[in-house]
Amino acid sequence: MSKWFLAFLVLPLVEMAILIEVGGRIGSWPTIGLVVGTALLGVALLKRQGLATLVRGQARLAAGELPVREVAEGLLLAVAGALLVTPGFVTDGCGFALLAPPLRMRLAGALLARFAPGERPAGGRVFDGSPPAAGRTRAPCRPSRPSPRGPVSPQGLNHANPPLLLARPLALSPRGC
Repeated sequence: MSKWFLAFLVLPLVEMAILIEVGGRIGSWPTIGLVVGTALLGVALLKRQGLATLVRGQARLAAGELPVREVAEGLLLAVAGALLVTPGFVTDGCGFALLAPPLRMRLAGALLARFAPGERPAGGRVFDGSPPAAGRTRAPCRPSRPSPRGPVSPQGLNHANPPLLLARPLALSPRGC
């Protein structure tokens, strides 16, 4: 059995047992009030932490850096939000733990070390619009049918209505030729 399947099987049983025990000790309405109260408090804290993470991410973007750590923290905050709105005390405890910045930052660092070592693009290749390197040739691109908007160049650009923000012609057409 997978550990995730086991967790999804055992966790609801544990949550129900704890809710029944707490309900037996303090009553059903106070237990419901605790569950709803922790959810409301958790959502308020989540909103605050989420906005702080968003502001840090925007600052990194403005500085010309990728906000990779902030994205990982945002993912953890989304998990925390899901845990906080799930009824139960164990899930609330896990959700509140993820709202604690020191733990969340350590977990985000572990996620980045596992899934984004060196923070490089996944494919390693970036198309920058420059022509192919010298010595490499490619077949010329020809449109398969005439464009209804006017003549199309071999690069796939419509000369009747040129794009406004194109600094130089692209090396490849929109069809990937």
